[in-house]
Amino acid sequence: MKHQEIINRAIKAVHERTFYAQYPEHPKAYGDELLTKGQTDYEAQIGKAFTELLQTGETGQIGEENSPYSREDLGITYPTFAVEDLVNKAMTAQKTWRKIPIHQRADILVEALERSSKRFHEIAWATHHTTGQSYVMSFQASGPHAADRALEAIALGYHELGRFPEKVFWEKPLGRMSAKLEKTFKPIPKGIGLVIGCSTFPTWNTLPGLFANLITGNVTIVKPHPKSVYPIAIYVAEIQKLLAENGLDIHTVQLAVDGSNQLITKDLAEHPSIKIVDFTGSSEFGNYIESLPNKTIFTEKSAVNSVIVDSAKNLREIMRNLAFSVSLYSGQMCTAPQNFFIPASGVLDDDELIPYETVVDLFRNEVAALVLNPKMSAGTLGAIQSDATLERAQNANKRGGTVILPSPKVRHPYFATARLCAPTIIEVDADQADLYAQELFGPIVLVVKTKNTEESIEIAQKMATEKGTLTCAAYCTDNTKTATIIEVMNEAFVPVTLNLTGYFWVNQHASFSDFHGTGGNPAGTASYTDPQFVTKRFVWVGNRVSVV
Repeated sequence: MKHQEIINRAIKAVHERTFYAQYPEHPKAYGDELLTKGQTDYEAQIGKAFTELLQTGETGQIGEENSPYSREDLGITYPTFAVEDLVNKAMTAQKTWRKIPIHQRADILVEALERSSKRFHEIAWATHHTTGQSYVMSFQASGPHAADRALEAIALGYHELGRFPEKVFWEKPLGRMSAKLEKTFKPIPKGIGLVIGCSTFPTWNTLPGLFANLITGNVTIVKPHPKSVYPIAIYVAEIQKLLAENGLDIHTVQLAVDGSNQLITKDLAEHPSIKIVDFTGSSEFGNYIESLPNKTIFTEKSAVNSVIVDSAKNLREIMRNLAFSVSLYSGQMCTAPQNFFIPASGVLDDDELIPYETVVDLFRNEVAALVLNPKMSAGTLGAIQSDATLERAQNANKRGGTVILPSPKVRHPYFATARLCAPTIIEVDADQADLYAQELFGPIVLVVKTKNTEESIEIAQKMATEKGTLTCAAYCTDNTKTATIIEVMNEAFVPVTLNLTGYFWVNQHASFSDFHGTGGNPAGTASYTDPQFVTKRFVWVGNRVSVV
């Protein structure tokens, strides 16, 4: 087995939960040659049909990707396929893929990641100009981080599929006699999977479900967002090429591209032959996906994320850290903090009580300083992916509450037309739940003035249980209060990150160590990557044969 060592290291990392990365996150780690080649390949693809897919039965060409930076169409088109044809070819491929030994499946999938890693720079450019992420973030999120999450799914699937013996001799003593049976245990894949991608993280949120399906023996149809196809198309193409090299059905993985005016997502999701659905996106559509009968569903939906500020050792450093968190990719991350709960009585900073107004000023000033810094602004904010998000952000001052930081005017140094928008900060009272009890996707931050930390905790838990929460950042130097925050938020199935400063942010989750989401509140039903993320995609079946 070519990649047994990589899989063994990944399984070890999954169990130890310490730092591990198969794919370095720094662009220079892959060499100058690949850096140059990635940009050259990206530029050569612009304005042309994407021809790397091997799947057959094309009915036409479609493409509507538009750069949030240049505001110009990329001009890339992709083949389209009829829904029934996609499903029928998947059903045929399933007959073969489900019988491929687990070690062979794992080897093919790891090799696909290894080959894709040679294209991380091209994937980065594709992500940069479809999502609006900065180049470095595009490289890391769509390349190494996404590939590590995929490897994590492979490793966990490989481990779980080998949990029980394939065959045992079983004997039960019955006095002078005994019952003798030969027992076999088989993991049976559930069937065709559908992975529905999102526009902001087209590979990071797609690869876990795709590779979890494939390692457990389920063929998969990938339905990307019409505005972010190119990055995931590269991964799918690399998998199809490997399938062909190994004499396997190339339709084991298919790309199903559609357009905004001819969507096929519901047709695929509702198809009775689709057995597994992974979805990332809005709660409205996610709730619809979760309502589909007779399917195994994994969702990541809207999240109302909280920051609880009680006390600190260095309040300025905390606010600097949080300013970066809310500005990173203009708040277009499902883990970005939104609601900042600050007690009206103020915040204890290293034994000095800082008035509420001063705390808010510190936060506001740190955000403004960051986004108005010409060396930091564009690289941190990136660009807004969609016009809808931009409109929501630009109209944030009309929502109610008191605007304490209107969105500062920012410009991109290279793209005058870039869809840029810095955070707006709005102050509201705790009793104005209608203003903060929903996800405001994009660069919108709410400072919620509470009576005390106890009320902050109470509201944060309420948001988690009723609306859904992926992350909770808390700042507290009191051990008793800290224990309460952790207990209360954990009861709502929300992980707590405490007292972050410096160069790690609550938005970030590390592959092989952190669980991304818990699946325990309305933010979604999935967790990247816990055992259920793979075990729910197959069923253990035991057979028995009498031995005379």
